[in-house]
Amino acid sequence: MVKKLSVLTIVIQLSAVCFGELDKQVLPDGIEFGVGVTNIYQHNARGGLSTHRRAGRFSGSYDLEMSIDTEKIFGWENGAFFMLAEGSWSKSGGINDPSVGSIFGVNADGAPRRSMDITELWYEHSFWDNTLLIRIGKIDLTCGFECRGCPVAFDRSMFANDETSQFLNGALVNNPTIPFGDNGLGIAAHFSPDDFWYLSAAVKDAQSDVRETGFRTAFHGEDYFFYILETGIMPQFNSNNGALQGAYRIGVWYDPQPKANSDRADDGRYRRDDRGFYISCDQMLYKENADEKDSQGLGVFFRYGYAPSKTNDITQFVSFGFSYQGLFEGRDEDVLGVGFAHGTLSDSAKNTYNNDYESAVEVFYNAKITHYLNLSPSIQYITNPGGVDSVKDAVIFGLRAQLTF
Repeated sequence: MVKKLSVLTIVIQLSAVCFGELDKQVLPDGIEFGVGVTNIYQHNARGGLSTHRRAGRFSGSYDLEMSIDTEKIFGWENGAFFMLAEGSWSKSGGINDPSVGSIFGVNADGAPRRSMDITELWYEHSFWDNTLLIRIGKIDLTCGFECRGCPVAFDRSMFANDETSQFLNGALVNNPTIPFGDNGLGIAAHFSPDDFWYLSAAVKDAQSDVRETGFRTAFHGEDYFFYILETGIMPQFNSNNGALQGAYRIGVWYDPQPKANSDRADDGRYRRDDRGFYISCDQMLYKENADEKDSQGLGVFFRYGYAPSKTNDITQFVSFGFSYQGLFEGRDEDVLGVGFAHGTLSDSAKNTYNNDYESAVEVFYNAKITHYLNLSPSIQYITNPGGVDSVKDAVIFGLRAQLTF
């Protein structure tokens, strides 16, 4: 086994070096290309719907991304193009549906088998010395913008936002009370006149299907658009080892499309004009070193969301946790993460749920094996999976391998 692992590591390193050299030799200055491959194994060891079903235990995905600096390539100042293509392999999109039954989902990277979809394709232009950014095209609202080097807009987090390197549980990636939907046609704007404060807003096709271009759902039949507005501050607190960066956000959203209530205990009508709000924050509490580029240390995160019970299964949500990079001597780039998420289920959905909440705890350790390979073992404990009394609390073990070139 040790010999096989060594050979695999060598092959990965050689492939990455070759890809890097090819990238430098073939692509002109102004075009950047990246490849990421994620492989995940998860097993439901106790509780849930089943501990014996093998469907979805192995899942994976890949992504190909390309960015173009329009000034260097076309002579257009202050512009950039971005494209992301993704594919996935898993018969059931992960173990959640056949084995666990969680409302949150225990594998945010899991998706049904697809060869390739163009999931993002947009153009961004900056104005007024980069204080205003406008992005238009097929967009992912959860990828948002950055301010002072921190992810912001919309519902982003420094420590709980990336299923390929951080938490796997869906409730520790994004706030489930916000109906982001699939990536689709839209426009987003980010205004940041200084490093302390920002304002972001976006409009996106509410009926989008990530597998399509978006023109059919956005401009044919009923036209429904999802609206979201977020503002926040980016304070820095002094410490012996330099500034401790924070990000504090508050947002509101509006979704006009009709939502079914057929499985609820009231009148089973469709209701429109869904709306809600959320708050979130991240804060570095401790830095090991004074170097600004060194991110070793302890950070914490918090999220809260509210959505009306008449149109949503999860009406209140809270999550929090911490992340520590470089906890062990000599492992400066490894990350330990611990997170908790709790969703309060709607009283209007008692026909579906006989428990009034679902909770999840996840612990992961992301170990950097080589410059291109990370391995992340994890364990999740799900309380009241699916909000159903007959389903016992579940324990899920997982291992994620992430290759990045």
